[in-house]
Amino acid sequence: MFDKEELEAIAQQRESWEAETLEPFLEHGERKERFATVSNHEVNRLYTPEDIADLEFDEDLGFPGEPPYTRGPYPTMYRGRTWTMRQFAGFGTAEETNERFHYLIDEGQTGLSTAFDMPSLMGIDSDHPMSEGEVGKEGVAVDTLRDMEVLFDGIDIGEVSTSFTINPSAAVIYAMYIALADQQGVPRDEIRGTLQNDMLKEFIAQKEWVIPPEPSLEVVTDTIEFAVEETPKFHPVSISGYHIREAGSTAAQEAAFTLADGFAYVEDCLDRGLDVDAFGPLLSFFFNSHNSIFEEVAKFRAARRVYARVMEEWYGADKPESKRMKFHTQTAGQSLTAQQPLNNIVRVTIQALAGVFGGTQSLHTNSFDEALALPSEKAVRVALRTQQIIAEESGAADIVDPMGGSFAIEKLTNEMEAEIMAYLEEIKEMGDGSVRDGVLNGINQGYYHREIQEASYEYQQRVERGEEVVVGVNEYTIEEDTSPELLHVDATTRDRQLERLEQVKAERDDEQVDATLEALSDAITSDENVMPSIVDAVKAYATMGEIMQVFEDHHGAYREEISPV
Repeated sequence: MFDKEELEAIAQQRESWEAETLEPFLEHGERKERFATVSNHEVNRLYTPEDIADLEFDEDLGFPGEPPYTRGPYPTMYRGRTWTMRQFAGFGTAEETNERFHYLIDEGQTGLSTAFDMPSLMGIDSDHPMSEGEVGKEGVAVDTLRDMEVLFDGIDIGEVSTSFTINPSAAVIYAMYIALADQQGVPRDEIRGTLQNDMLKEFIAQKEWVIPPEPSLEVVTDTIEFAVEETPKFHPVSISGYHIREAGSTAAQEAAFTLADGFAYVEDCLDRGLDVDAFGPLLSFFFNSHNSIFEEVAKFRAARRVYARVMEEWYGADKPESKRMKFHTQTAGQSLTAQQPLNNIVRVTIQALAGVFGGTQSLHTNSFDEALALPSEKAVRVALRTQQIIAEESGAADIVDPMGGSFAIEKLTNEMEAEIMAYLEEIKEMGDGSVRDGVLNGINQGYYHREIQEASYEYQQRVERGEEVVVGVNEYTIEEDTSPELLHVDATTRDRQLERLEQVKAERDDEQVDATLEALSDAITSDENVMPSIVDAVKAYATMGEIMQVFEDHHGAYREEISPV
């Protein structure tokens, strides 16, 4: 991008500046001996065109909406419409969460995002002994299609986009949403939303599973194949780096491991015989946004660039939609502190700005009280207003890729890309040329655990040494109690949920339930796509636990055993 003679002149000017202007100031020292991001990536004092001398405008930047999509997946970005404001919501029973959904819609939220309780996430029913004490506590309880009907009462799912954060039992929730669309008379090809459904990430970081990795991967591929034919506007998987980052990874690890999982799904779909340009546009991603604003912007831009290039060069994607990475962003829950919780509003604002400057398609801003409990209504409103102020008052949404061309941002983006690609090549090598096999081998050999654990330990050590300041925790502390009023889930939640579950079981046709579960078993045995059978089962009001038990009967329950390298 720069003429050689110009670069030489700039280098001479920089050397002169360092000697004549900078050096006298350095006699007084700087705030720290070393300046680094949350990921411990050291940053320079100053960036100049020298740092991006090798940058090619056409190949590395280009224009928004065109490959390699560094500057954004769409040409107008937020000047066309703002990102989807999708606040995570779910607690107690379906009635309570439905009330929160309506509240958020009334307050201006533009998309729904559903949090499920632990029994639902793990594919067991509310009346299971292991559900004791967990029903409705960290999300909404969903046992049958009846709960889904109540959850979306008064909400036209043909008009709203809905995200479901659920993984081991994601196929069941997807089937329930399809069944609900059939009930409401909404054509399946019109429903919009996203299913997280990222099982590889579970084995790497979040640790929620039912069956082993290989059959779990097969079920994810079934949902993708089904979505291509039945729900082409619905994203059947949201490949998630969020939980990888929450487990303690660096920004580069988050992006690299997430992309590796995504390419593993691509390879599995290709082996199934699917056309990359048929399923590629349905893939979506989910990233964390942490405190180091410039590192996060660089991460988002680099991830888009890597994805576009790899989808074309490794997997033969041709359509722009197959190479255009689309992602949801959530601010960093890991960064929130129980001490002085109102400080979290500022943290979340910075992280949300990073997501917007990085070109996210949808955004969840965490509530200031989430380090203490499920968010209160007041805290949720502040979190939503944070997004609305950024969109309407800050001007951040008015310029496409406003940080593009910054010497610092472009240098950090290049460095991030190089680190991501190094990880991807390493994972591919672990699979003898297959990213999918490399991911599976990495899970079985504990590769991801070691990488993330080392990064997490290193960060904690820096905090304890005071090298990493956490305001209100290891600096600027106060003694007074700053705890806000918290949301408490009603103690009768489990009783009310069990009452509905018992009523559903009493009213349904048990013979029909048994027949649909048997059909699901046959589909698994014959390697057929399981989604049609799951849809039939939920329409018969088979429970989440009954359906997931069929999978466990066939594949066994997974127990993590990490083998030595």
